[in-house]
Amino acid sequence: MADELAQKIGQLFMVGFDGLEPDAAIARLIREQRVGGVILFRRNVHTPQQVSALCRSLQEINAEVSAEPLLIALDQEGGMVMRIEQGVTPIPPAMAFQAAGSVPDCEQMNFVNGDEMRQIGVNMLLAPVLDVNNNPLNPVIGVRAYGEDADTVIRYGIAAMRGQQRAGAIVTAKHFPGHGDTAVDSHYAMASVLHGQERLRAVELAPFLAAIEAGVDAIMTAHVAFPAFEPDASLPATLSHKVLTGLLREEMGYDGAVISDCLEMGAISEGVGVAAGAVATLLAGTDIVLVSHREDRQQDAIAAVLRAVEQGVIPQQRIEEALRRVRKLKRARAVAGWRERPATPPALMTAQAVALSRKVQYAALTQAGGFRPLDLSLPVVLLTFEVRDRTEIDEVATGRNKEARSSLLPALRRAGAAVQEYAMAADAPDDEVAQALAFAESAQQIVVQTYNAMLVSGQRRLLDALPAERLWVVAGRMPYDLDLVPGAQGRLASYGCRPAALEPVADRLLGASLAMAPGAAA
Repeated sequence: MADELAQKIGQLFMVGFDGLEPDAAIARLIREQRVGGVILFRRNVHTPQQVSALCRSLQEINAEVSAEPLLIALDQEGGMVMRIEQGVTPIPPAMAFQAAGSVPDCEQMNFVNGDEMRQIGVNMLLAPVLDVNNNPLNPVIGVRAYGEDADTVIRYGIAAMRGQQRAGAIVTAKHFPGHGDTAVDSHYAMASVLHGQERLRAVELAPFLAAIEAGVDAIMTAHVAFPAFEPDASLPATLSHKVLTGLLREEMGYDGAVISDCLEMGAISEGVGVAAGAVATLLAGTDIVLVSHREDRQQDAIAAVLRAVEQGVIPQQRIEEALRRVRKLKRARAVAGWRERPATPPALMTAQAVALSRKVQYAALTQAGGFRPLDLSLPVVLLTFEVRDRTEIDEVATGRNKEARSSLLPALRRAGAAVQEYAMAADAPDDEVAQALAFAESAQQIVVQTYNAMLVSGQRRLLDALPAERLWVVAGRMPYDLDLVPGAQGRLASYGCRPAALEPVADRLLGASLAMAPGAAA
């Protein structure tokens, strides 16, 4: 009986590991603990072919001990939150779709995303993000959201969901009940949303209700406190029975799978702790417990849940209920058919898919105020703020050549501009900002590529110190950066800073119209 119970509990855990091939830790967790799912990150990714082989290896290890295939999940949202970038179609960030203005393109682009991931062996997308980004100072959502009001998020977010499901992937709406109106990153601390129930139902909850009505497969929790529904301010939604069972299950009528956000995030790990959090989130109503990184925490969390069931703290019925939902997910085509999947993904980055991606990126390019193009007869100084330290929401660009950098430099030089670049970390210290200002002191044309400057004092100081009559600003992630320099000669938002997003920016800086570039698909 104990072994049977332990195996059932293992199925309720999704875990991560470090490496491009299965290591001893993940093999132990699969063989001994019978974990039901694996989450992949950039640390597990080199090429699509390598990820495909990795997914097959994980499923084969699991098949040695279980008839239940693994859920293999990935945060493949688009924009900067793409764990696999090389060799797959560039997916624009969510907010770019509403800027481009085509719901059908959003659905089709997300079909491409889901289909390519299914071919690679990833069967569960931790997307779409259904948060309403109604706080410009939100450090964790921003352009990951489809918009700043509930109606826009519903139109584009549900379209994304339809496209991903049509591809056969499991889709996961996140972060319930809503992470949009926060100014704290729950990866590091717990945030709170203080609105009353009426407002929350009209705004934050509305996209999730729409997703439930449209048949969403799974919903991910937020490590955010909602006092309107959970009076205990120390309990984030992930640990709240009132939120996950009272609100989501009973009031909103949702009977699908609930997956916790990672319990190693600071809001949980620095609070109740990962092991206690695993027990608490299952009691609250979660079905899949996500512990993404350390094996010691993964093993401790599984052991804590087993003890809690044996001691009667977690009812056996709660385990059976969660297991029923996990098994239902595993009947999805992308999961159950893993053996039939070709060893080499056959149709990644098709010409049609790449053309659609390009079309969306060009249509999404947003101009604020008046605009004067750069003068190609004059040199340009480019000051670039770029991501150099990976976080859960910021991937560092990787690649075999300089084209992969998140910088305008290659695109501007290809277009014939004479450019000198000074590149800095997004959180550049004062001395580096001072050096950048000195580098640009005598420049006749200065282009600054920001990265969430609204949130970074060093970037704002640099913008304040530059002469507006010689300045062009490109918001490399959040479009709100454009409000910081109303007098600049040109202000453009690309909603991302990967090469696919920056190509239309370079074209516009050098005089092209905001219409789609010649040669892109209609």
